[in-house]
Amino acid sequence: MGKRKLYLECYAGISGDMTVAALLDLGADPKVLDEALNSLSISDQFQTRISRVSKSGLDACDFEVVLREDNHDHDMQYLHGHSHGQEHSHSHDQEHTHSHDQEHTHSHAQGHLHSHQAKEEGCGHCHRSLTEIQKIIYNSSLTNRAKKLAESMFDILANAEAKAHGTLKIEVHFHEVGAVDSIVDMIAAAVCIDNLGIDEVIIPALYEGIGTVRCQHGILPVPVPAVVNIVNTENLTLHITETEGEFVTPTGAAIAAAIKTDDRLPEKFRILKTGIGAGKRTYERPSILRAMLIEEQKQPAAGSDCIVKLETNIDDCTGEALGYAMERLMEAGARDVHYFPVFMKKNRPGYQLNVICTQEQIPSLQKIIFEETTSIGIRIQHMERSVLPREIQTRDTSLGEVQVKICHLPSGPRICPEHESIAKICKESGKSWQEVYRRIIEECR
Repeated sequence: MGKRKLYLECYAGISGDMTVAALLDLGADPKVLDEALNSLSISDQFQTRISRVSKSGLDACDFEVVLREDNHDHDMQYLHGHSHGQEHSHSHDQEHTHSHDQEHTHSHAQGHLHSHQAKEEGCGHCHRSLTEIQKIIYNSSLTNRAKKLAESMFDILANAEAKAHGTLKIEVHFHEVGAVDSIVDMIAAAVCIDNLGIDEVIIPALYEGIGTVRCQHGILPVPVPAVVNIVNTENLTLHITETEGEFVTPTGAAIAAAIKTDDRLPEKFRILKTGIGAGKRTYERPSILRAMLIEEQKQPAAGSDCIVKLETNIDDCTGEALGYAMERLMEAGARDVHYFPVFMKKNRPGYQLNVICTQEQIPSLQKIIFEETTSIGIRIQHMERSVLPREIQTRDTSLGEVQVKICHLPSGPRICPEHESIAKICKESGKSWQEVYRRIIEECR
């Protein structure tokens, strides 16, 4: 079975609750999630609700962490997505005012309202350190993979917050990372990814709004500092829209950074299943996160093949270096490598290097070109080519064993001896290349 690939379409940003909701809608098992959350030492401080809501007419899943009434351990105020002139008192990924759809949630016995029993006493407003959160994760019943994912999420967020506050990660004691709802969101996301058996996660870009938000530190610009730090250090792509509001929360950015394996979708793929997670905020665009299980279509249409051509012009490199570059490219698995003589700027003679390869070979072959030539830029062209069905066979002849390529045409097979076999026979027998070639063709027909 091929790898299970997840595509997260973050056109309306990403937050912790949106991610968990989208993964649940995609098929993650709520019972598995509930058991994992019940095993946390802080499970007395929250409940979770899973319900259906409507966002701009689209049916979506909603995941909500409901804190115990005397627990005020919320995430950073600046994560609400409100403009700085608005007052608010709820957490960054969960609002405590509910839509009309939430009247359809049920009790714990029915699997939709999950009450987590007392494990940790006297923690009404905890400012937990990263070490304390790691202990919560370690002592839980999560699988090893889910634990590693959750730890990675918190580590990324802690690094971002430490940089924002000008301190060391080990010295960070703050409720932004210690907030119960953030802990639940990130652990729940890790559990759902693990439960779905996701191998690869593709996140092309995080779409963010503009403006400012008020937090306990004052008025901050959007994107907020923690998100900027995560995007910067974790190599995420950020796309700023012209819509006012905060679409990307630090929790959402940390989750994205921890699970992302690629930022490029396959050229062709099938959508196996779709899940939609609802956000709590209302913006001009629907507050939803769409998750898709996809399957890459690697088999081209009959008689065709997909290839890539790498192309660069070089006018200041020696012939010896160009020859060695060709050798390395072929050894690395390039389908073909060739040079064309060209005239470049200022009438300088040069060479155009062309490398035929597959999509997967692009990074390794580009590295060789940059290392072995003086090129400072490479053009990439994706092509579809027509190909004949072909195979390599070993044939016995009067001159010895030879390898031949057989191409299947509508009119019948075409046989072509492999160069290496002919050259070997020529050296051993002293016969000419043309004579050996003709003899092999005659005997293999």
